[in-house]
Amino acid sequence: MLRFTPLRAALLLTVAAASVASAQAAPSKVDQQGGRMTAEASKAKAHRMTTAEAIRSATAAGPRSISDNATVMAADASGKMVQMRAGTNGWTCIPDEPSTPGVDPMCIDKQGMEWVQSLIAKKPKPTNTGPGLIYMLQGGSDLSATDPFATKTDHYISSPAHFMVMWPYDAKTSGFSTTPKKTGSWIMWAGTPYAHLMVNQTP
Repeated sequence: MLRFTPLRAALLLTVAAASVASAQAAPSKVDQQGGRMTAEASKAKAHRMTTAEAIRSATAAGPRSISDNATVMAADASGKMVQMRAGTNGWTCIPDEPSTPGVDPMCIDKQGMEWVQSLIAKKPKPTNTGPGLIYMLQGGSDLSATDPFATKTDHYISSPAHFMVMWPYDAKTSGFSTTPKKTGSWIMWAGTPYAHLMVNQTP
């Protein structure tokens, strides 16, 4: 999310207008067919994405009942966030960020966006007043399972289709695992104010 990407670079683009063009130091990305793309190829792909393609990518992140009526935001060639489509339900969907590993579009509700903005600002704890929700039904990848402010990694944590409940779940009282896994649910960034529940399934 930030250039210290906890929740994927696309989210930072939404609230801080980071540039897609800054992908020169980003890791290579696996495309849909399993081949690898260089950072330059990823950047070029981002600049070639049409409005229709951006909307298709973004809305694939959430259930149709949500994404069909969500606002779609995406970065243009200069890195400026622009509205591709107006929404009516308070949700925001963002297309895949080509400079990150995996395919990672997302749909975020208002409380989830408040959580994201807190993380980007490095606030001591999130300021959302209720559980936020973020859908990533195309999967995603993270720098760390334990550190919300990690800036680099030797091994990305990849996730299948999932959604996230942005609320500080306690592993001791909830019984949820803190170990990354591909099925079931687990707590990412456990023990920190930014702990949240990863639910690996399509609703």
